[in-house]
Amino acid sequence: MKINPKYTHLQAWLEALPARFEAEGEHVYGGKRNLIKKFTAPDGTILNVKRYCRPAHINLLIYSLGIRKPKGQRAWKYPRLLREAGFETPEPVAYIEERHMGLLGYSYFISLQCPYPNDMYQFGRAKKGSYEDFCSAFARYTARLHNAGIMHLDYSPGNILWDRLPDGKFVFSLVDINRLRFGTVSKQQGCANFARLWGSIRFFMLLGRGYATARGYDVNETERLILSARRKFWTKYLKKHSVSYRVEL
Repeated sequence: MKINPKYTHLQAWLEALPARFEAEGEHVYGGKRNLIKKFTAPDGTILNVKRYCRPAHINLLIYSLGIRKPKGQRAWKYPRLLREAGFETPEPVAYIEERHMGLLGYSYFISLQCPYPNDMYQFGRAKKGSYEDFCSAFARYTARLHNAGIMHLDYSPGNILWDRLPDGKFVFSLVDINRLRFGTVSKQQGCANFARLWGSIRFFMLLGRGYATARGYDVNETERLILSARRKFWTKYLKKHSVSYRVEL
């Protein structure tokens, strides 16, 4: 187990967490594979606990031998890099691995629970006129992230949490960050990064305008690249999955 020094007072409770994980906690997301639950620690701290499934087949050796870092270990490492760069993500508390005969079993990433109440699924059905301010703020935020050389490879509706403060400012926090890429983010890569989000064509065009302005790109080209990446992703995705809103292609 690795533990944030701020939370060593919870060490004994955290060490016993894997044994209690199935029976306790409030279900947040997931099922047979990765599963997220919310727990309240003895000191009242609200914790988000993600259990990563046991790797199978060749991945069992790849992760067990350290050829590639387990997802939970990356989720433990990346928050520090994000926070140092000035971007919000829940503070990490601990990382736990279960091993049997040296082989990786379940792993657990424990963080503080993000207080922001909103994700981005709601924009699938958002009415025209209800999201202009949001799009402008979120496009600038994404541009700042990309200009810092950070790209979330699963930039999907449930992994971007947000709120609007009393002064009107939008704030964002990234979660499920075991898949980050660090390095220069090109125009094409940056535009394609929006593709997984929910929303109307107009919603994406507004994102494109704000993103182009923030990164100094041509607006028409940026809109075209974003809509093209969106169409490609959703055309493929809808062949195997269904969503609870009508996707414009």
